[in-house]
Amino acid sequence: MARLPEVRLPPLRPYEGCGLEPEGDYDGLEFTEADFTGQSARGAHFLDCAMSRCVLDEARMGRARFVDCVLDGVRGVGTDLAGAGLRDVEVRDARLGGTQLHGAALERVVVRGGKIDYLNLRKAGLKDVTFEGCVLVEADFGGAVLERVVFRDCALRRVDFSAARMKDVDLREVGELDIARGIEQLSGAVISPSQLLDLAPAFAAQIGVRVEPPLGFG
Repeated sequence: MARLPEVRLPPLRPYEGCGLEPEGDYDGLEFTEADFTGQSARGAHFLDCAMSRCVLDEARMGRARFVDCVLDGVRGVGTDLAGAGLRDVEVRDARLGGTQLHGAALERVVVRGGKIDYLNLRKAGLKDVTFEGCVLVEADFGGAVLERVVFRDCALRRVDFSAARMKDVDLREVGELDIARGIEQLSGAVISPSQLLDLAPAFAAQIGVRVEPPLGFG
């Protein structure tokens, strides 16, 4: 069972700046309906912060650090969070596309609701991460390490687990499980009996077993 984040935000101050800055330090701030399109916060640190209904189109936030933060209703296309660190973070009802989180480290993170298209988590580390009630379309977990990761009431469409490593990954409550690549990497995951039946053709193809109806008898 994945450990959930324990986010207890203090009273927050409204952010009154005009934008984000690389290597910036943001502590105890609330960002509400801010538009950070194309801005750079590479290497920035966010501690005890909330982002509500902010726009993150093409925002460059590689290697940023989010600790004890809530991202609520954020939206954006092409947000760059490569190599970022997220610890004790809640992401709620996000609408994102093409988000880059390759090489990132996620620990005690919950992604609840929303829809994320083309999420890039290649070679990322996920520990105690819960995806709940969200839709992930063509998420790429290639080469990622997943430990105590739970997918609950999610739709996983055309997901890629190529070269991923799993330990205590729970897929039993996934409503829609469509694995495009990497089905052989499910060692370390638990699935339900009905999911096993759905995935049986893919498992058979992976080990070279042909499945055909029996020959009739004349």
